[in-house]
Amino acid sequence: MLDRLRLGPKTERGRRFPELPHPYRSDFQRDRDRIIHSRAFRRLEGKTQVFEPGLCDHFRNRLTHTIEVSQVARTGAATLGLNEEYTETLALAHDLGHPPFGHVGEHELDRQMRRFGSSFEHNRHALRIVDLLEERYPRFDGLNLCFEVREGIVKHSREINVADGPELQEFLPGERPPLEAQLIDLADEVAYNTADLDDGFSAGLLSLDEISEAVPTVAGLVEQIDMQYPGASPRVRFCEVQRQLVNILTGGLIAGTVQAAKYIGAQSLADVRACDHRIADLTPEARRLNRELKTFLIERVYSHTQLAEQREEAVKAMAELFEYLLQCPERIPFGYRERLAGETRERIVCDYIAGMTDGFLTRLHRELLG
Repeated sequence: MLDRLRLGPKTERGRRFPELPHPYRSDFQRDRDRIIHSRAFRRLEGKTQVFEPGLCDHFRNRLTHTIEVSQVARTGAATLGLNEEYTETLALAHDLGHPPFGHVGEHELDRQMRRFGSSFEHNRHALRIVDLLEERYPRFDGLNLCFEVREGIVKHSREINVADGPELQEFLPGERPPLEAQLIDLADEVAYNTADLDDGFSAGLLSLDEISEAVPTVAGLVEQIDMQYPGASPRVRFCEVQRQLVNILTGGLIAGTVQAAKYIGAQSLADVRACDHRIADLTPEARRLNRELKTFLIERVYSHTQLAEQREEAVKAMAELFEYLLQCPERIPFGYRERLAGETRERIVCDYIAGMTDGFLTRLHRELLG
C-alpha cells in the first residue's frame, strides 16, 4: 500500500562497530533479538504500567504493554507494506528506558537530575541502555544496534533539533524519522488507551455504562453487542467492546496514514524525512475516539485517589533513595560503579535507580532506610 515509503531490509548507516552480516538473519532481526535478550527488556515485567501488581494478577505491566504495542504496530506495518521487522524492533524497544513506577518515576528522576543542571527522559535513557549500560559483548559496550533502530528509539515520539544535546546530533536533527518509527507513537496510544480501560474495569473503577455515557462510540458498540449477545456476562460484554475499539483505532491509524501520505504526495523515504510534519496519523473519527478515551481515563482512572496515594508513596521512596545513594555511593554495586567511573555521581545514581523494578526499589529502600 505504501511500499515505496518503507525502510529497506538492510541498515543504511550501519552500526557504530562494524559486524559481519549474519548468514540467515537480517540486521533488524538481529537487533530485535538483542533487545529481547537484554536485561532491561526482562526487567520491564517488574515495572508498573498503571496499576501496581499487588491489587490483581491480571493487570498489565510495562512488558505486557510492550507486547501489545508490538502487535498493533506490526499489524499497521504489514497492512501498509512497511518494514515489519524494523517496526517490531522499535516497538519492543520503545519503553526500555522507563524507570520504576511509570511516568511519576520518570518525572521524579528528572526533578532530581535538574538539581545538577541535567535531566532524565526515558527515550534518551533507552538509548543510553542500548549504547552503554547493557553489558553482553567483549568488543563493545551496549548492544551495537543499527543506526535506524537507535534513531527510532529517540525519535519515535518526538523530534530532534539542533538545540538538543550533542549526544543526539547524529540522529538527523530537523528530519522526520522513518514512517515505521512514526507508527510506534500512535500504536502506543491505541494499546494503552484500550488496555487501561480493561485494567480500570478489572479494578472496579469504572463500568461499561459510565464509559458509554462519556464515549458515544462505546455506547453504539454496547447497543450492537446487547442485540447480538443478549445473555453475555458483563465481563464478556466489556471484552467485546474493547476488542472492537482496538480494531477501530488500528484501522483508523492505517487509513489515516494512507490519507496523509497521499495528501502530501510522498513517493519515497526521503520524502518522509523531508516532510515538515509527521505522516503517520489517525482518521478524524479515530482521533476523536482516541481523545475521548484519553479524557475519560484521566478523569476516572489516572486521577483515582488510590492510584494517587500509591504514586505519592513511590515518589517519596525514590527521592529518599536517590539522596541516600548520593551520600553513600558505596552502597551501589562495585561493578556498576567501576564500569561508570567516568560519570558524575548523580548520573550513576540515576542509572542505577532507573534500572530497578518497582519491587527491588521498594525492598532496597526498606533495607537501607527502614
